[in-house]
This record gives sequence, structure tokens and C-alpha cells, in this order.
Amino acid sequence: MDELDFETLAVRAGCYRTAEGEHSEAIFPTSSFVFESAAHAAARFSGDEPGNIYSRFTNPTVRGFEQRLAALEGGESCVATSSGMSAILSTCLALLKTGDHVVSSQSVFGTTRVLFQNYLQRFGVGVDFVPLGDLDAWEAAIRPETKLLFLETPSNPLTEIVNIAAVSELAHAHDCQLIVDNCFCTPALQQPLKLGADIVIHSATKYLDGQGRCMGGAVVGNAETVGKEVYGFLRTAGPTLSPFNAWVFLKGLETLSLRMKAHSVNAQELAGWLETHPRVERVYYPGLESHPQHELAASQMTGYGGIVSFEVVGGQEAGWQVVDATQMISITANLGDTKTTITHPATTTHGRLTPEERAEAGISDGLIRISVGLESVADIQADLERGLDSL
Repeated sequence: MDELDFETLAVRAGCYRTAEGEHSEAIFPTSSFVFESAAHAAARFSGDEPGNIYSRFTNPTVRGFEQRLAALEGGESCVATSSGMSAILSTCLALLKTGDHVVSSQSVFGTTRVLFQNYLQRFGVGVDFVPLGDLDAWEAAIRPETKLLFLETPSNPLTEIVNIAAVSELAHAHDCQLIVDNCFCTPALQQPLKLGADIVIHSATKYLDGQGRCMGGAVVGNAETVGKEVYGFLRTAGPTLSPFNAWVFLKGLETLSLRMKAHSVNAQELAGWLETHPRVERVYYPGLESHPQHELAASQMTGYGGIVSFEVVGGQEAGWQVVDATQMISITANLGDTKTTITHPATTTHGRLTPEERAEAGISDGLIRISVGLESVADIQADLERGLDSL
């Protein structure tokens, strides 16, 4: 498997056939597994013998998804979870204790920020937020008790980019681990572990699925940190991915490379059109030469992804007017779907932040986020034109 190309791994890794000889991967919708004897059960529970025990932490379908995603990210181990947020929570609770400290980018998903500042800090874990691209700010925020650095690149929703290798070097110089949320790019476009990151986080709900069908998450890294520490938390606490959802994600991974290329092509065309539109004040997309980190994005990504954000003059009223005028595009905060989706971040994905926190993260009231799907770009443009022309 180590010698196979990405596209082959996406189809073949983590595939095990039962005695029935099925070609497509099997779903194992079972809560438990039987043993040959009491001694056999004891050997499984003690870890002396590998194998299935209980689907909270051992299930063949889930294991297939974990092994396939680990192969695609270039990691030694993967732990699948019930959602992207449970992947972040599981990682933090497995690796942190009271008195520890985390440095996070300001430019993260709104719920991630709420998790860090409302809940981790409740249990005595300190958190500081810094501008994503300011390496001096990252270094200044690190304390002796800092254990984790956390970031998204590209960020949600402004598609900011940071030099993963540089932040990784900084983290390791201070004996910290770097966690990268790779949801927007997926391993088809960006592989943070190869750039020095220690852990990769996914909301499998998004592009790994690709059709908005199931909830799930994943943590990818080395055998010690992820394979033992994060897995140990999952085994005990149980934020478990269902076998059916794991099977859906397995099938989604088979077309991941094709879909991410197509999303990137459509998003590039849409972003270029929006940039020339007279009623659009600014467009955020790494594939545009106007993007402040365009060259950096080109150096560490093989494509620019499917997320395009743009600002219109007129604040929330104008933003809502554009959103409400669409007839084909789905008004939903989810992303990574074959169907194009649209949302107003200030009142949805980042609505639980204070106005000051949104301003700090660059989330204006006139900002609109598009997850560009696989429809005709001309049809997507026509749908957006309705709202833009009404401003």
C-alpha cells in the first residue's frame, strides 16, 4: 500500500473481504462480537490478542474508514468519531489536563472557538487566540505550560492561509504539538503531516462524505499520540462513529480526488466572476492573485478548494438580501456538498461570538460564504446575480 498513488489508496486502502467474498466493503451493524471461549474473550479485552470486542471502539467498517483516511493523510493511525467537533474535543481531553495551555488561531470555526473559551477554560485549560498568519504573535503567546497549537488553513470563512511548516517548527521548538484542521482541503489538496504537523482533524461530514449525508469526524497522527492516547479516550468516553456512517465515508473517499479537483475548478471560476462584479466589495479565495497568501497557498496546496467568501456593501441587510434571493443554491451552513450552499457567517456559523470577537476574526456583517458545488458554474452565477442585482 505504501507504494500506491493517492487515487488508488482512496479506492483500495482499508478494504477487507469477509468469507462471503463481497466486492464492496461490508457494513457491520452490530453492537458486540462473540468469542470462542472465556479465555478468548479475556485475551481480547486485555489486548493480548487483537480483534473486535465492542463497537464503541472496535468495528470492522469503522476500522476500514480509519485505515483508508490514515493512508491518504500519510499518518500511522486514525481515530474516527461521531462528528468533527467530537474529534477536536476527544483530542483535547486526551492530551490536556488542568493547568495546560492552548494557542489557537483567531480564524477558526465559531463553534471551535466556543469550545475552547467556554468549556476548556472551565476545566482549567488556558486558551489564547492569535492572528493566523502572525508568527511573532504565535511565539509570543506560547508559555511553558503550552501543549497544543491549533489552526485551520484555509480558515473558515475567510480562507486565510498560514505556513504550516513554519508554525510546526515553532511548535516543536517549544515542545508543543501542532494540530491542523484540514477540513477545507482534505488530503486530496493538502497533507499537513508531511509539512510537519503532528495531528490532523477532519469533519468527515463535509468533503470526505461529499454529499451531505452523514455526521462524522476523524483524528489522524502517529501511533503513540493518536493510536494510544486519543483512541484510549474514545474507548472510554465513547464519541463513536456509527458503522453505517463509516461505510458512507469509505465510499465518499473513493471519489475524493475527483470531487476536490472539480470543486476547485468551479470555485476558481466563480471567485473570478465575483471579483469583477460591481456590487461585490471583496472576494476571499486562495486561488485569486489578489489573495494575500496566494503564493503560499500555491506552495503547500495542490488545489485551492471549494470555499469562496465575499463581502457586499450594506451589512447584514444586504447580505441577507443576497442569500434570500437565491432559488437554486441551498441556504444551509453545511459545506463540502455536491450541491452549492450559501450562508451568512455572522448570524450562523459565527453567530455565537460577540461582535468584538467577530470583528477580531474579520467576520463582517456583509460577509457571505459559498461552498461551491458541482453544478454548472453559469447556473450558480445566475442564481447569485438575482440577489446582487437587487442591491
